[in-house]
Amino acid sequence: MDNKTTLQLGYVDLHSHTQASDGMNTPAENVQLAAEAGLSALAITDHDTVAGVAEALAAGERHGITVVPGVEISTMEDGKDIHILGYYMNIEDPVFLERLAGLRQIRDTRNEMILEKLRGLGVEITMEDVLKQLGRELLPDESIGRPHMADTLVAKGYAEDMRDAFNKYLAQDAAAYVSPPRIRPQEAAQWIIEAGGVPVMAHPGIYGDDALVARILGESALAGLEVYHSDHSPEDEQRYLELAEQRELIVTGGSDYHGERQGKVFHGALGSKRVPADVLTRLLERASSQA
Repeated sequence: MDNKTTLQLGYVDLHSHTQASDGMNTPAENVQLAAEAGLSALAITDHDTVAGVAEALAAGERHGITVVPGVEISTMEDGKDIHILGYYMNIEDPVFLERLAGLRQIRDTRNEMILEKLRGLGVEITMEDVLKQLGRELLPDESIGRPHMADTLVAKGYAEDMRDAFNKYLAQDAAAYVSPPRIRPQEAAQWIIEAGGVPVMAHPGIYGDDALVARILGESALAGLEVYHSDHSPEDEQRYLELAEQRELIVTGGSDYHGERQGKVFHGALGSKRVPADVLTRLLERASSQA
């Protein structure tokens, strides 16, 4: 059976996170979970880094799982955080890696701003507390994210669980939320294309502004839309499916799995949102047409 035929079989979860960003599991553990969930393919899409992809590719060979090199880039448009997924980039492209490193520096700045705002609210946690709660050394090219801070807020009694920590302090418009200047979605899409990949807008339902979603899609080189996501309702999925079809975008989907914290899976269990694996053929064809 050739590779193209293999890519047309089964199902794929195109959105998962590992310890390379703010997930709980190693890349290899995510691949093992994909095999246990009956998937034929899995994308590793860590925030502003591709550091977990190589380990996942090796694990994919062992488990018979196709691993899709991916990334999730943090951007901003009209004051809203917008996330852009990228698939099939050259993960060794030096320009792309340098650009991602710059984004992680912004993330580090944001983390210090959040901690300062928390302290102003009487919530006494430090980066040392966050790293202690992590319980391990940071990996190369790994950065601390809001879920790590949420873990610490729960451990120190400032929140009941992960969702409570986000609702009180860390989500957009919550008490300690901050968002330093970031690149625009259009620029992130271009970075992904220049690295040989295919850019897709992540979880449009989270942004609460379909007019903004439509405008970004119209002003950028985005090739796809994440229609199926753990935080989308059936009504969201139908609406975004129609939008994707109207604009002839590639329809993608994924769980946005981050692992289990305080006994709860965040956002959804790996493989709980999946799309037919033949979407990989469309992504690869798009990547080839841009080369």
